[in-house]
Amino acid sequence: MDQRLDIFVAQHIQAVMKEEKHVHHRTDYVKGTLIEDTLDNDPIPLFDEWLLAAEGTGMADHNAMTLATAGSASISCRIVLLRSFDKRGFVFYTNYNSRKAMDIERDPRAALTFYWPSLERQVRIEGKCERVDPSESDTYFASRPRSSQIGAWSSDQSRLVESRTALEDRFSRWEERFKDLDVPRPEHWGGIRVKPARIEFWHGRSDRMHDRIAFEHFADGTWRRMRLQP
Repeated sequence: MDQRLDIFVAQHIQAVMKEEKHVHHRTDYVKGTLIEDTLDNDPIPLFDEWLLAAEGTGMADHNAMTLATAGSASISCRIVLLRSFDKRGFVFYTNYNSRKAMDIERDPRAALTFYWPSLERQVRIEGKCERVDPSESDTYFASRPRSSQIGAWSSDQSRLVESRTALEDRFSRWEERFKDLDVPRPEHWGGIRVKPARIEFWHGRSDRMHDRIAFEHFADGTWRRMRLQP
């Protein structure tokens, strides 16, 4: 009986392993280091330096970041584009009726991740969200291409639509409505700022002994810097 059970278990394990997909590619990270003695106690200048370095490589969408939010029933993430940042936080723009914005209304906590594989670097940011001042949203909206401005009016972001044709028809109607007119910013569209409570910088190193330097933000505006084990 025990022998038959052992055979059954072994066959089951083999069947499961056949279904699993394994990825065996590995990279040894050798392009740089991140040593705390060379860093300021403020993480924002370092982020600026890393973002400029990513832009300098010519990679597409170097300002792309993963945004994670907590909804009423699940946690979701998506790629959005960083549009500005300073000591107050990191700003992206969206429809305030979208799923991500509604998640943030329920729970203002959010997380961002930047990943620049060609530089063997990533940055993780955790904090709380707030809407940017309407005047800031107005300024950014005015800088967008006209077609993107019309798109902000024509799309009920995250809502169902019957077909691609129906979506394009909506765009055409709004395009006609604003013919020969400046396109104003919709009240339901604007910026969201993630105010950082924690920022972690990761730099790949050999043998998976990566450099990880984290900064925690305090109420008095200061930061605490610390090294984390990889």
